[in-house]
Amino acid sequence: MIIAGERSAIDRRTISLALLSGLLLFLSFPKFGTGLLAWIAFVPLLWALQAKTPYQGFLTGFLTGFSAYIGIIYWIAYVVVHYGYLPLPVGIAVMLLLSAYLALYVALFAAGVVYFHGRGVSPILAAPLLWTFLEYAKSHLLTGFPWENLGYSQYLYRPLIQAADITGVFGLSFAIVLINVVIFNVLNFWRSRTNRKRQARRITAEVAAGCLVMVILFGYGIFRIGDVEKVLGQAPQMPVSLIQGNIDQNIKWRPAFQDETIRIYKSLTRQAAPSAGGLIVWPETATPFFFQDQNEMHREVASLPRLTGDWLLFGSPRYERDGLDLVFLNSAFLLSPDGRIAGQYDKVHLVPYGEYVPLRRFFPFINKLVAGIGDFRSGPGYEPLSMQGGNPPRKMGIMICYEGILPEAGRAYRQGGANLLVNITNDAWFGNTSAPYQHLSMTVFRSVENRLYLVRAANTGISAIIGPTGRIEARSALFEKATIAGTVRFMDRNTFYSTYGDVFVYGCILALILIFTVTIKKRSRNYD
Repeated sequence: MIIAGERSAIDRRTISLALLSGLLLFLSFPKFGTGLLAWIAFVPLLWALQAKTPYQGFLTGFLTGFSAYIGIIYWIAYVVVHYGYLPLPVGIAVMLLLSAYLALYVALFAAGVVYFHGRGVSPILAAPLLWTFLEYAKSHLLTGFPWENLGYSQYLYRPLIQAADITGVFGLSFAIVLINVVIFNVLNFWRSRTNRKRQARRITAEVAAGCLVMVILFGYGIFRIGDVEKVLGQAPQMPVSLIQGNIDQNIKWRPAFQDETIRIYKSLTRQAAPSAGGLIVWPETATPFFFQDQNEMHREVASLPRLTGDWLLFGSPRYERDGLDLVFLNSAFLLSPDGRIAGQYDKVHLVPYGEYVPLRRFFPFINKLVAGIGDFRSGPGYEPLSMQGGNPPRKMGIMICYEGILPEAGRAYRQGGANLLVNITNDAWFGNTSAPYQHLSMTVFRSVENRLYLVRAANTGISAIIGPTGRIEARSALFEKATIAGTVRFMDRNTFYSTYGDVFVYGCILALILIFTVTIKKRSRNYD
């Protein structure tokens, strides 16, 4: 079997190895797999890239990426079919198109590894740099899609992820690719029957480098966990209650069900209200009406903090007038214990085709994807909401739904003085797929990067309290009415990452440019 002609022949063995890497990458993420597989997931791909041209490498990497992303984001078909009302074949096509786009980054990675290897640059140097650069590009180009970047696969392994307060998630992605290359080179060395003496010194050095990276990760992780927990033991605290209403998405916006929705949230809140002065958090669009309207439902919600003596944060759609037009925003409201609006936040990073339609005039048939939602307008910026009267002053960074996976959102809040992160979301859209589990795995890193507590309230799972070391202290299940009562503490420590951002990535990009420049100059000299 060949693909794309004789010059770019890809045989069955290459295809099998590429698909095996894709399967291992898919199984590195929740809910079906384990992060341990990420440390060997690239080995079959690297094996398949031997004796290949860059173009062959591109095709091989595309097969790996395409098969991996089909497994990782298969749930997109579920969302657009069940809630966008598209026919099943069209829904599958949408998911496949996005998978193909994301696979291009893996294809470029594989082609780059082959290119650099052909010019004498070892994959142990080129591969981690290439992956880090391309993963960063994927996270920012075309509004960005950082969903389940490689490092997120390790969210359950606390000692490993502590370095995110320096490098962000991209540093962990770098380390995973590097260890994959070391494992591949060791296996290839033992398989080789020629030049073993000459290769032994190089392999020994690579193994030592890989071991050093892991020792640094684990050593730093263990040190930082102990250090952070020591500080937390003396930090001011506040009780919180997270309310998961589990409102059926199919009936949530029906006018006849609005009163029942409020009744459910009020009942759960009364059962789990913290002590006076605490914080109650409801999910994204918990109120299926415009809270800003001064009607009976508004008064019912506003009476609740007066009853409990707590602060209440919840999501609600909002509108503004822009001339003769209405502009809609996906917002969060903070009510003080006396029931007044103490602040509001309007979602900044909107989801294309979920909250607005880019280029609507050119693609009018895509309107169905936002049926019942309408186009939202982006908010002005990541501005914390203040809870007055606390000591220290309590400032919350609100991340609505998708914003919880954005490192730049957490950083902006920390720089703005936030000492608590709050993620409100509605994962009912995803059904019982892997998406809610994946969504949770990424928000864990916002806590570690900024050394802040993060509380997460979902309409349906997974609601959670996450500590500054990434420990999930409490969590709910999917598709159940639930409350989570716990305590958060307020640290006042800026991290390297929250202060300087993706310096590690910029260093990788500069190193990659330098290596590329050197290979070009060497090639020019050879031609001369």
